[in-house]
Amino acid sequence: MQPTGRLHVGNYLGALKNFVELQNSGKYQCYFFLADLHAMTEGPSPKELAANILNLAADYLAAGLDPKKSFIYQHSLIPVHSELAWILNTITPMGELERMTQYKDKALKQKTNVNAGLFDYPVLMVADIILYNAAFVPVGDDQLQHLELTRTLARRFNSRFGETFIEPKGLLTQTPRVMSLKDPLKKMSKSDPEGCLFIDDSPEDIKRKLARAVTDSGAEIVYDPEKKPGLSNLLDIYGAFIGKDPHGVAIDFEGKQYSDLKAKLAELIADHFAKFREKKAKLIAKPSAIKKILAAGSKKAGSVAGKKMAEVKKRVGY
Repeated sequence: MQPTGRLHVGNYLGALKNFVELQNSGKYQCYFFLADLHAMTEGPSPKELAANILNLAADYLAAGLDPKKSFIYQHSLIPVHSELAWILNTITPMGELERMTQYKDKALKQKTNVNAGLFDYPVLMVADIILYNAAFVPVGDDQLQHLELTRTLARRFNSRFGETFIEPKGLLTQTPRVMSLKDPLKKMSKSDPEGCLFIDDSPEDIKRKLARAVTDSGAEIVYDPEKKPGLSNLLDIYGAFIGKDPHGVAIDFEGKQYSDLKAKLAELIADHFAKFREKKAKLIAKPSAIKKILAAGSKKAGSVAGKKMAEVKKRVGY
């Protein structure tokens, strides 16, 4: 995940919650990193980036990622990511990057800063994956195009220089589409704090934001994303937290008022993150301990990546 600000419930339900479940499943050796090199494409100030790195690392640890079970590391502390990305650039046609829908979306969002890194970051993403012999990559539908580029470049490198990289498979994850509390036709975004539920929000803030959340005309609680997008968004969020279909949640609140749903959802979310908030506060109070964990994890991950990079250099003739 990119350290670009506080995480909201959309980030949690779509990625972080799944990270913890994958780690604890016992089926995989997991690699989780803070993608601070990718975050540079948004143009953060040095102070902002440094604070965001510590904040995201605290989120990882407070949510349950464990450096004893998984590799947890910082992108920029492992230089071979950038080194491999450069080599991969030389076998990546411009046309393949121009077709990336994520690039087009991001370019529209930051029109005054459409930099070369924004255009080229999918290649760095490929390096991030194949350096570790990844067999599986957990992705939502929006990342399938990037995964296909990863498979394509791994195959192309192997064809030209000899078998070196694994072509990873996608581990498709259910990614709930969490919408803004202020405008349920737009995705929840940290750029609109009042329409956003941050996972470290206080119970009071959660209650206040949900009380003001846009609902719809009428009083009946039914799940209908087309006719009742605001209400349906709240039912989606509720269902995602308790593992229940939103239609079922609507049935549970049959005969109740919108305010009842909002109050119960606020209580549910505040309780869900109670231990998280407590643990994060303790972590943030000791930034040196967070930095130590990242340094140790980066050293371990860097050793794995360094061995693969040595093989790559030999293959290409360095």
